[in-house]
Amino acid sequence: MSRARILAITSGKGGVGKTFVAANLAAALARRGERVLVLDADLGLANLDVVLNLVPKVTLHDVFTKGVPVEDAILPAPGGFSVLLAGSGLIEYSRLTPEVREQLVQVIETLAPRYDRILLDTGAGISDVVLYAVSLADEVLVVATPEPTSMTDAYATIKVLAVQQKRRWVRVLVNQVSAPGEGRTVRNQLQLVVDRFVVPHKPLNGEPLALDLLGEIPIDPLVREAVLKRSLLLELTPGSPAAFAVGQAAGRLLG
Repeated sequence: MSRARILAITSGKGGVGKTFVAANLAAALARRGERVLVLDADLGLANLDVVLNLVPKVTLHDVFTKGVPVEDAILPAPGGFSVLLAGSGLIEYSRLTPEVREQLVQVIETLAPRYDRILLDTGAGISDVVLYAVSLADEVLVVATPEPTSMTDAYATIKVLAVQQKRRWVRVLVNQVSAPGEGRTVRNQLQLVVDRFVVPHKPLNGEPLALDLLGEIPIDPLVREAVLKRSLLLELTPGSPAAFAVGQAAGRLLG
């Protein structure tokens, strides 16, 4: 039986557009014929419902605590993909418990045979909850911006993924670039730091850690307009520069 390819979308810090990327990347993949599910793995601080203008009657929290079948919590989203939304503001998900660990695995294992790709929209940072969600993925996409603080936090995340999870290959997507090629520059700078400070300590048995640039998304005023309207950019203005860049990233992901 075929099983979904699982991609964790994470970031070192908040405010870099991670959930925007997850939602619009899902729409771009769905347009290319993939059966896609976005699972809001930002347990406790979920905001995918806001981005997609959805009001769920059943959430992942209900699946975890009330025994509701996971199928009842899945909603169709604008853009042709499915979503499994988490509850927001729930303090019990601020730390990783054995129960949450087991339930998250069970949900993913139940859903994996039904989709071509599952995107895990994780929280930002390197908390236990975030890192555990990332550990369940086949591959990881770190979203960053060219800002120094974002790059520093992206490096910290990549380092933890290399040391703790023995990742040898991490995808990078650079959001809010001001000029073509800036994403490549950011990726190269991150790779230099990784080569200097991570690999010499041999967390990967001396093997290099490769950072693959999935794409760069330009600064685009239409992104803010879509966010304010709680709409997908690919639905609202599919011909915009940022929407085109997301489509290119989806193509590379499939390629």
